[in-house]
Amino acid sequence: MRIRIRIACAVLLMIAVAGRAGIFAVVRGVIHDPSHRPIAGAKVTLKSSQSDWSASKTTSDTGEFTFEAVPAGAYKIRVEREHFRTLEEAVTVASDTAPVLHIGLEIAAASMSVQVNAPEMEGSAETATTQNSITMQQIREMPGAERTNSFATITNTVPGAYMVHDQLHVRGGHQVDWLVDGVAVPNTNIASNVGTQFNPLDIETIEIQRGGYSAEYGDRTYGVFNVIPRTGFERSREAEMVATFGNYYSTDDQLSFGDHTSKFAYYASLSGNRSDYGLETPTTSVIHDRGDGASAFTSLILNATPADQLRLVASVRRDVFQIPNNADAQASGVRDLQNERDAFANFSWVHTIGTGTLLIVSPFYHFNRSAYDGGPNDPLVTTDRRTSQYDGGQVTLGIVRGRHNARFGVYGFSQHDNEFFGLVDNSETNASFTQSVRPTGNLEVFFAEDQTKVTNWLSLNGGIRLTHFGGLINENAASPRAGAVIDIPKLHWVLRGSYGRYYQAPPLSTVSGPLAQFAVNSGFAFLPLHGERDEEYEVGLAIPVHGWLFDTDLFRTHAHNFFDHDVVGNSNIFLPLTIANARINGWEATLHTPRAARRWQGYMTYSRQYVQGIGGVTGGLTDFSPTVAGLFFLDHDQRDTLAVGGSVSGPWRSRISASVNYGSGFLNGNGPDHLPAHATVSFSAEKPFGERFSVGFTALNVGGTRFMLDASNTFGGTHFNDPRLIYGTIRWRFHY
Repeated sequence: MRIRIRIACAVLLMIAVAGRAGIFAVVRGVIHDPSHRPIAGAKVTLKSSQSDWSASKTTSDTGEFTFEAVPAGAYKIRVEREHFRTLEEAVTVASDTAPVLHIGLEIAAASMSVQVNAPEMEGSAETATTQNSITMQQIREMPGAERTNSFATITNTVPGAYMVHDQLHVRGGHQVDWLVDGVAVPNTNIASNVGTQFNPLDIETIEIQRGGYSAEYGDRTYGVFNVIPRTGFERSREAEMVATFGNYYSTDDQLSFGDHTSKFAYYASLSGNRSDYGLETPTTSVIHDRGDGASAFTSLILNATPADQLRLVASVRRDVFQIPNNADAQASGVRDLQNERDAFANFSWVHTIGTGTLLIVSPFYHFNRSAYDGGPNDPLVTTDRRTSQYDGGQVTLGIVRGRHNARFGVYGFSQHDNEFFGLVDNSETNASFTQSVRPTGNLEVFFAEDQTKVTNWLSLNGGIRLTHFGGLINENAASPRAGAVIDIPKLHWVLRGSYGRYYQAPPLSTVSGPLAQFAVNSGFAFLPLHGERDEEYEVGLAIPVHGWLFDTDLFRTHAHNFFDHDVVGNSNIFLPLTIANARINGWEATLHTPRAARRWQGYMTYSRQYVQGIGGVTGGLTDFSPTVAGLFFLDHDQRDTLAVGGSVSGPWRSRISASVNYGSGFLNGNGPDHLPAHATVSFSAEKPFGERFSVGFTALNVGGTRFMLDASNTFGGTHFNDPRLIYGTIRWRFHY
């Protein structure tokens, strides 16, 4: 209770002085004539490309305009003024930026036609963060990306992102932050859940950051996924039903509703899924592998006044997974299950204070439960049940003045866990051990950040993030960040460089009582878990050419107390541990094409990286094995990762999409050899019938090739890739 009161007081005290900009940006600019003289009184309209959200401003005597609280995403800006040609231009808005647009109008000809510009895709010249955004249309066009438990949106578009032992890995790590509307959904438990945090069907845009973070991010080093959910602005009293059916008796269904007025918008969905293939299998056979789930999601937005917006996002879900068996385990009666529950509610008050100043107050709550229950016939019956509750908030203030885009913020939560772990030995000893603990912890963060536009071609970023963690241990961290962005004149290539330190709070896991004694008698011990501390260097270059965007970067990460986990056999129990040091370095490249002639669009991502450990186990369950001398590869090291895909529009408004995913193979046991290279091909097709009904077909891993993904060098366990998955989809939109 004292922890909760302390955090609440800290948040309240900081309301007047601190903030974080979340998903929002400030869009500003100058309208001028062919002689570069400012145009006063021009009407500037900013409209979302994916919904009916729009806002209008009139330029000042100096030709300037400013839009505050613009959610990240794709927009069209329209400028109208008597005696000038109306201009329309595409604009991509990234969160926490304040781009300055210089828009020139031409003298109107007799035809008074509208001038439409499609500017080249450009890397952000505001921030040194390595990032990309994926829209709901792109998610819909990627084979398999709309499935409830799919991470294809990330593995197809983020270099060095892959799934192994049912966990998402990015840049060699698996600690990532999920945010909704710019508000974090905290989770300090590593790999406790395999269900996704969000249903892809509920996403309007997802901003993906993987390096060079500003000071407002960084509790998880290896990826930040900022989800902007559907809001209802894209609908007018419309409902949509999506239903699928495929092999393995799979179905994945959703019914969603949305509507909006000028002041209020709502979106809500109900989803359900089941399949006889749920998790990666230990052999090529699919045995005892059913998965099913259900969820509800809602997003509410109220523009209470021109200066005040209220936003609420809430979700509840449950998932049940059978733990897949091999033939011997099935014959012996092993019937393990994983049950998961998750719920969160994030509320935000967005208040505009004058021009270029934005205050956001965001309390939140997150409930998460994972329960692994071994079957009664298991040789060693294992039970691992964990419930975590997080309650806290963030308060944010963003100030845009002249060349400066400054942000200040506080963020904090208290965590309350209820954990039960038990072992029952069904052999002759018939021994049993149980542990029940209720650890608590708290996290408080303050950050300050500024983006300074030094010249038209140079921007500097700098900030500091101060963190206090209290739990089984108490730790403090100061994490400086610095970056520079150069917009090379005439070419408009964007060169960026960054340096940052990061701190990742540990989970509250511990082993005590009879279970600790059992571990000692077996030659093991549980060492306290400390937070991971990382140091990252990165340099990147974005090259836009006629709407194509090529982006490449080099990065190196040095980690101390690197978070990893041990898999207990072929189960889904992951025991956290930390390794003394790790070194991750790589080269990445992405290529995105424009939507040429409204018919085709493609992408390519490539990564070559090394994921190596140094030293022994410093936290978690260990048998005190001798430390390996020098560098050694970690079990999720994969040297080369490639994803290529795209979509093309065919006759009668049909669409065909395809993707190819290649990996050079993960570590084989203790290495240094790696497993063989592997590749899969997937495709999907969709044909609309009228404006409201469509039929689709998807085939994942068309060739049906099976290969071993993972031969764990920890406590054991193997994992094979997904088999061929084929399903059909019907989509029906209707008014209500």
